[in-house]
Amino acid sequence: MHSITLEELLKSRDERQEMQMRLLREHPQQTLLCLTVVVPGSVKRCDQSLTVAHAAVDALTQEFQPLPGHILERDLPTGYEAYLIVDCDKQEAKRRTCQIEDTHPLGRLFDIDVMASDGTPIARQSIGCEPRKCLLCDNEARYCMRNHTHSQEELWQKIDQMVEDFKESNKSH
Repeated sequence: MHSITLEELLKSRDERQEMQMRLLREHPQQTLLCLTVVVPGSVKRCDQSLTVAHAAVDALTQEFQPLPGHILERDLPTGYEAYLIVDCDKQEAKRRTCQIEDTHPLGRLFDIDVMASDGTPIARQSIGCEPRKCLLCDNEARYCMRNHTHSQEELWQKIDQMVEDFKESNKSH
């Protein structure tokens, strides 16, 4: 497992933003969805994060049925990224992605941004959705992240359990 530096993380964010802007320019009539995986710490690519990423792409593909050839996936040391171009109103897309994040067994680990034409993500609150909750308690996730309320070990135990439960439930189908 590759531990990434802050510099690598910041560079990957810049590259992701460049990719988003390029895709927005190339597809001005469609909606751009950008997926990343929420995992704590400096290891962003591991078996768990890839399981989560593939589950998210499956959920998004089922929900939106992107145009053929309009899913771009990047499996990077800084984490998995997927970009989907869909024919759907941006506000409606945001409602549907929030529904996926809030109801999928691994949805709490999905970070699905619906991009406005200026390259900024549409906020959950703008369509009446609640802020994301912490994995471990009822506080807002950003509150616990900012205050380091929980240890990385506690968070990883929860993530490992969620991924294991997801794999088990998919074996029985």
